[in-house]
Parts: sequence; C-alpha cells; structure tokens
Amino acid sequence: MTYANSIFFLSLSFLLFLGQIEAKRTQFVTCGSVIKLLNTDYKVRLHSHDVKYGSGSGQQSVTGTEIQEDVNSHWVIKSATGKFCKRGEPIACGAVIRLEHLATKKNLHSHHFPSPLSGNQEISAYGDNAGEGDTGDHWTVVCKGDSWLRDDSVLLKHIDTDMFLSVTGRTYGRPINGQLEVVGVSSPSSSHWQAAEGLFIHPSDFNAKAQSYIHTEL
Repeated sequence: MTYANSIFFLSLSFLLFLGQIEAKRTQFVTCGSVIKLLNTDYKVRLHSHDVKYGSGSGQQSVTGTEIQEDVNSHWVIKSATGKFCKRGEPIACGAVIRLEHLATKKNLHSHHFPSPLSGNQEISAYGDNAGEGDTGDHWTVVCKGDSWLRDDSVLLKHIDTDMFLSVTGRTYGRPINGQLEVVGVSSPSSSHWQAAEGLFIHPSDFNAKAQSYIHTEL
C-alpha cells in the first residue's frame, strides 16, 4: 500500500469512528453515507476487491466476508444514474439507489450471467470513472414504512432483472478463500441486509469543513 493510500485509509478510519458516534443519534440510512451491509441470514458483509471472475462476465467479483474490519466492505450510497439525492437525506422505501464500492469506485451490478458456484445470477462490481456504469447498477430498496431504518433489514431488488441480492452459503477457494458467493435470486430467501458499521451522513450535524472533506475523499 502506498503512503497516500495509507493516509487515506487512516483518515477514513477516523471518519468512520466519528460516524459510529454520530450514528447513535441517527436512525435512518441516508444518501451519501458510507456503510457496510450485513447479510442477516449468513452474518457476512457485502464485499468486493480487485479480483475478477474467471467465468461469466469476467468483471470484478462481489462476495460475502465474515471479517468485520475489512476496508473492502465499504459502500457509498448514491442516487440512480441521472438523479439527485441530497447528502444526508433518508433513503425512502422504494427508492432506486446505486452502491459504489469505496476502494475500487465500481458499482454493485448484476446482469444475465450465471454465478460461478451455484449457477444463480451473477453479482459483480462494474463501471469506470468513479462509478459511471449503466442501468445494471440500479437497485430498489424494499423495506417497511417510509424510510430505510438502520436497525431494520431490507431487501435489495435489481431493477433490470427483478432479482434479489442474496447469499448462497457456498465458499470460494483461492485467491478469495473462505468468502461466500453473493448472487441474485428470484425469491427473497437469504436476502435480508442491514446497515452495519459506517459513516452515516447527517447534514445538520456536520460542519461545512467536514462536509467538504467527505465529498472530496469519498
């Protein structure tokens, strides 16, 4: 890891620590927040890394990891392509969002390719130029009530294919040994996700300097 990257992740860790304190007063998951998503059925966090699938699309792989502290499990919540959501605005139930992988700047994505282990629908990370992808990056937040609550689990339904983001329980070998397969499925079994650790943006509680720093670095 380069010196610049080390400084970045140290700064991010500090911001995430502040976010954990702030989150105690914030009940909603909000636009612009940087979060880890916990699959409550298998107790793994949604994860990606610069490792491509050896089959299917050949795009960047997405998995589930049991390691809570892994920095490659951070995702930035964004609006749909061409849309705008105000930083700190609660994500409404039924909203269409994108999830950008913080470390590699690619979006959570799906399409009609079979997954490597189970043959379900492949989930990948896709896009260039800081998260510019296509409609395959769009996910509907399925939840109860008006907005996505931090303590509630939600379903993430892929717009293009009507599949739910899920985990099969099957594990990969090298080079991602022990990580679980993440797929798209038609039935919402093993498809419940909860916002776990992260930096929850809440504009009334962040001063202008902090807002500027977060916008620049994330």
